[in-house]
Amino acid sequence: MKNIKVIAFDADDTLWVNEPYFRLAEKQFYELMADYLPKNSPPSALFQAQIKNLPLYGYGIKSFILSMIEAGIAITDKTIPLTAIIEMLNIGKEMLEAPLELIDGIAEVLEALQGKYRLVMATKGDLLDQERKLEKSGLANYFHHIEIMSEKKRPNYKKLIQHLDIPPNEFLMIGNSLKSDVLPVLELGGHAFHVPFHTTWEYERVETTIVEERFRSLENVGEILDFL
Repeated sequence: MKNIKVIAFDADDTLWVNEPYFRLAEKQFYELMADYLPKNSPPSALFQAQIKNLPLYGYGIKSFILSMIEAGIAITDKTIPLTAIIEMLNIGKEMLEAPLELIDGIAEVLEALQGKYRLVMATKGDLLDQERKLEKSGLANYFHHIEIMSEKKRPNYKKLIQHLDIPPNEFLMIGNSLKSDVLPVLELGGHAFHVPFHTTWEYERVETTIVEERFRSLENVGEILDFL
């Protein structure tokens, strides 16, 4: 930990609450589609559409809206009512306009670290939506650099670390996803803190045990300060 000069924070579900809005929207989608699905059928059509569309649309609410419409067309065998499509668009707009809720304690952590380290926001998703959320959050002034990636894989982190002009062992990533925030950074030789959020998108879940001195698993964001 003594080598760390730059600390990067994931945004969604690390700086502010995000995933519960998607889970609520998913519930609303399946309620709309209830008359077209077998009773007690597993809710997988929307997830499958999202995964299929990631290479085309990327992450974020706009991609989610398009996936809802596509899944609705498939579920109804192309007979989806126009009113259902309008409702899906409204669900998406409500997500975009939802109030932003900071993760408890994150502002205090950023305040304590500012000036001691270069702080970076490193997230993925839709550029406009993430910029909007950052502005709503009031946290922008804490960050030396903002990086909104199309993906969070090893090459993306390598490019970011090179841009920051530091070796990997001076870089610490903090986030709620082992898949996106921890494993790629450890592979590069950086440090990573995992701060789980109570709700995780299925696509981000991985089953793995990490035994690595450059890794810490924390209970909440406040524990970050115990190690820095």
